[in-house]
Amino acid sequence: MTGRDALGAADVPDRTLLTMVADQVGGPVDRIDSLVVEPVAYDVPSITTVGRWWVHGRAGTASFSFFVKQVQAWSRSPVFARVPEEHREAAAASYPWRIEREVYRSDLRDRLPSGLRMPRAYGVHDVDDESYALWLEVVPTVEQSWSLDRFARAAYLLGRLSSSPDVAEVADVGGFEMSAETYRATRVTMQLEPILRSDIWEHPALSAFDPTLRGRLLAALDRLPELAAEVGSLPRLAAHGDACPGNLLVTTDDPEGFTLIDFGQFTPLPVGFDLTQLLVGETMIGQLPASALGPIEDVVVPAYTAGSGHDQDVVRRAHAVLLFVFTGLSTVPFDLLETTPPPELAAVAAERAAVTRFSLDLLDATSPGAST
Repeated sequence: MTGRDALGAADVPDRTLLTMVADQVGGPVDRIDSLVVEPVAYDVPSITTVGRWWVHGRAGTASFSFFVKQVQAWSRSPVFARVPEEHREAAAASYPWRIEREVYRSDLRDRLPSGLRMPRAYGVHDVDDESYALWLEVVPTVEQSWSLDRFARAAYLLGRLSSSPDVAEVADVGGFEMSAETYRATRVTMQLEPILRSDIWEHPALSAFDPTLRGRLLAALDRLPELAAEVGSLPRLAAHGDACPGNLLVTTDDPEGFTLIDFGQFTPLPVGFDLTQLLVGETMIGQLPASALGPIEDVVVPAYTAGSGHDQDVVRRAHAVLLFVFTGLSTVPFDLLETTPPPELAAVAAERAAVTRFSLDLLDATSPGAST
């Protein structure tokens, strides 16, 4: 399907489309001469994204292009069916699927610090009470390797984002408060803890999670109320919320800067929060080996500190706690046990175990009284 029917509920009325095209081409448009819709190839699963499409066309002598994304409440995701009935209300309320809509309706684009930008929104359209469609600028990206310098540059700019007074004024535009305590009470209590305390470790493909690592992981899990309280005491700053390299696009016109996308978790968050996904995001999807984490961590913490203006010891400890709570605790690939061939699963588990070990080592190294 290459016509507008391919967009399904993300499509818009003819008049709305003409208005958006006119806005993009910078002049009046009274008809669309051609239009093609192409699904966007995207292999990272999402519980709230219905679909992504490129929309290309011509109106007279002008050409136009949009990136279209439909977002829905995660209670509509097939994955939600796995949530026990007694936990569904709390689980449905725990995921901020509306934030991106409010971000693109705001003027955040005009407030970002130099070096960061975001796509222009030509339209933000409600599909129904639990879904909306974004019609966005197509960003001209260029493939660039992520050197240590690029990681450091990204960390510095994320630090500047966190400390920007202009960004702070709209940081809570989504009206959703995210906290470690809520995360502990929902995902950890309802899903992760029962799995981690089960006999899942008997699966042969999980041998990389050896008894010593499992013991350290479960001991840290016992300390989660204390760690969540520590997170709650940290300064809360504006944060992208999912600042993995895949969401920091490099463009042809600004190869030293980044275009931020996927604002689904943009909100005030503890200082250093964006360092977690910047550091481990590519490793968690198999794009970067866990052996790279140490060198990257060595450059991103001081770079973020320089951008944010916060004390480096505070940033490093915050980063350590956040990394463990939001990633180190959840690396076991239990969701792949029934679908991934044993050799591939064992390789994934080995990388994930390395992430957990790294996060535990950093947690220990930054604990009060730890030797430096």
